[in-house]
Amino acid sequence: MAKKKAFALRMNEDMMKSIEKWAADEFRSTNGQIEWMLMQSLKEAKREPKEKED
Repeated sequence: MAKKKAFALRMNEDMMKSIEKWAADEFRSTNGQIEWMLMQSLKEAKREPKEKED
């Protein structure tokens, strides 16, 4: 499993409320929803992270 790095993210309050609602609708945490959204964007742009070989 990839190591996770914590960082602060500032965003518009209305945007945050929309993401929180979407997360609840999808039975995800807000953090999980943001991670999912970012990964979807990376996949669309064909920039998803490469899996490391052990």
